[in-house]
Amino acid sequence: MRRVTRNLLVAIALVAVALLALGALPSYLGSGDPYYLTAEPIETNETAADVNNVTDRRYPFLTGALASDDGRSDPYLADSYGVKEWFTHTPFDEVDALTRQVPEAATDDGVRVRRDGRVYHVEVIQP
Repeated sequence: MRRVTRNLLVAIALVAVALLALGALPSYLGSGDPYYLTAEPIETNETAADVNNVTDRRYPFLTGALASDDGRSDPYLADSYGVKEWFTHTPFDEVDALTRQVPEAATDDGVRVRRDGRVYHVEVIQP
Protein backbone atom coordinates (compact mmCIF):
# COMPACT_ATOMS: atom_id res chain seq x y z
CA MET A 1 0.00 0.00 0.00
CA ARG A 2 1.31 3.39 -0.88
CA ARG A 3 2.12 5.86 1.81
CA VAL A 4 -0.42 8.41 0.54
CA THR A 5 -3.19 5.82 0.52
CA ARG A 6 -2.33 4.65 4.02
CA ASN A 7 -2.31 8.23 5.33
CA LEU A 8 -5.68 8.90 3.69
CA LEU A 9 -7.21 5.80 5.28
CA VAL A 10 -5.80 6.77 8.68
CA ALA A 11 -7.22 10.28 8.31
CA ILE A 12 -10.65 8.91 7.34
CA ALA A 13 -10.59 6.54 10.32
CA LEU A 14 -9.66 9.39 12.69
CA VAL A 15 -12.49 11.56 11.36
CA ALA A 16 -14.94 8.66 11.76
CA VAL A 17 -13.82 8.04 15.36
CA ALA A 18 -14.06 11.77 16.15
CA LEU A 19 -17.60 11.97 14.77
CA LEU A 20 -18.65 8.89 16.73
CA ALA A 21 -17.18 10.41 19.89
CA LEU A 22 -19.04 13.67 19.30
CA GLY A 23 -22.27 11.75 18.87
CA ALA A 24 -21.81 9.70 22.05
CA LEU A 25 -20.21 12.30 24.28
CA PRO A 26 -23.22 14.59 24.82
CA SER A 27 -25.32 11.82 26.29
CA TYR A 28 -22.67 11.25 28.94
CA LEU A 29 -22.47 14.90 29.93
CA GLY A 30 -24.44 15.07 33.15
CA SER A 31 -24.20 18.75 33.85
CA GLY A 32 -26.47 21.58 32.88
CA ASP A 33 -29.93 22.91 33.49
CA PRO A 34 -32.72 20.31 33.73
CA TYR A 35 -35.71 20.60 31.43
CA TYR A 36 -38.84 18.45 31.74
CA LEU A 37 -41.68 17.73 29.38
CA THR A 38 -44.94 18.00 31.31
CA ALA A 39 -48.36 16.65 30.34
CA GLU A 40 -51.26 18.23 32.19
CA PRO A 41 -54.83 17.01 31.60
CA ILE A 42 -57.14 19.75 30.33
CA GLU A 43 -60.78 20.09 29.29
CA THR A 44 -61.13 21.51 25.78
CA ASN A 45 -62.83 20.91 22.45
CA GLU A 46 -60.02 22.49 20.49
CA THR A 47 -57.82 20.58 18.06
CA ALA A 48 -55.25 18.25 19.58
CA ALA A 49 -52.56 16.05 18.05
CA ASP A 50 -53.40 12.33 18.23
CA VAL A 51 -50.58 10.53 20.08
CA ASN A 52 -52.21 7.14 20.61
CA ASN A 53 -49.75 5.44 18.27
CA VAL A 54 -46.49 7.20 19.20
CA THR A 55 -43.62 5.04 20.42
CA ASP A 56 -41.13 5.66 23.17
CA ARG A 57 -38.35 5.38 20.59
CA ARG A 58 -39.61 8.40 18.66
CA TYR A 59 -41.08 10.37 21.59
CA PRO A 60 -39.33 9.23 24.78
CA PHE A 61 -40.04 12.41 26.74
CA LEU A 62 -43.72 12.55 25.74
CA THR A 63 -44.42 8.89 26.51
CA GLY A 64 -42.52 9.24 29.79
CA ALA A 65 -44.59 12.26 30.81
CA LEU A 66 -47.89 10.61 29.88
CA ALA A 67 -47.00 7.41 31.75
CA SER A 68 -45.66 9.05 34.92
CA ASP A 69 -47.73 9.71 38.01
CA ASP A 70 -46.77 13.39 38.22
CA GLY A 71 -47.00 14.12 34.47
CA ARG A 72 -43.28 14.85 34.12
CA SER A 73 -40.75 13.16 31.91
CA ASP A 74 -37.21 12.27 32.86
CA PRO A 75 -35.00 15.36 32.89
CA TYR A 76 -33.10 16.54 29.86
CA LEU A 77 -29.85 18.15 30.98
CA ALA A 78 -28.84 20.92 28.61
CA ASP A 79 -25.22 21.97 28.38
CA SER A 80 -23.93 25.51 28.79
CA TYR A 81 -22.92 26.00 25.17
CA GLY A 82 -25.83 24.47 23.25
CA VAL A 83 -23.62 21.92 21.51
CA LYS A 84 -25.42 18.96 23.06
CA GLU A 85 -28.66 19.85 21.27
CA TRP A 86 -26.99 19.29 17.89
CA PHE A 87 -26.27 15.65 18.69
CA THR A 88 -29.07 14.49 21.01
CA HIS A 89 -32.84 14.25 21.04
CA THR A 90 -34.51 16.88 23.22
CA PRO A 91 -38.02 17.53 24.55
CA PHE A 92 -37.99 20.70 22.45
CA ASP A 93 -37.70 18.50 19.34
CA GLU A 94 -40.80 16.56 20.35
CA VAL A 95 -42.96 19.64 20.94
CA ASP A 96 -41.71 21.12 17.67
CA ALA A 97 -42.50 17.91 15.74
CA LEU A 98 -46.04 17.74 17.14
CA THR A 99 -46.57 21.43 16.39
CA ARG A 100 -45.48 20.91 12.79
CA GLN A 101 -47.71 17.85 12.37
CA VAL A 102 -50.83 19.61 13.70
CA PRO A 103 -50.30 23.39 13.68
CA GLU A 104 -53.84 23.99 15.02
CA ALA A 105 -52.90 22.15 18.23
CA ALA A 106 -50.12 24.59 19.09
CA THR A 107 -50.46 26.89 22.07
CA ASP A 108 -48.31 29.82 23.17
CA ASP A 109 -46.03 27.62 25.26
CA GLY A 110 -46.67 24.05 24.08
CA VAL A 111 -49.07 21.79 22.23
CA ARG A 112 -52.37 20.00 22.94
CA VAL A 113 -52.31 16.22 22.50
CA ARG A 114 -55.01 13.55 22.72
CA ARG A 115 -54.36 10.07 24.10
CA ASP A 116 -56.92 7.44 25.10
CA GLY A 117 -59.75 9.96 24.89
CA ARG A 118 -58.08 12.50 27.20
CA VAL A 119 -56.58 15.82 26.15
CA TYR A 120 -53.30 17.05 27.64
CA HIS A 121 -51.39 20.28 27.43
CA VAL A 122 -47.74 19.39 26.83
CA GLU A 123 -44.95 21.88 27.38
CA VAL A 124 -41.27 22.04 28.27
CA ILE A 125 -40.54 23.53 31.68
CA GLN A 126 -37.47 24.35 33.66
CA PRO A 127 -38.13 24.30 37.42
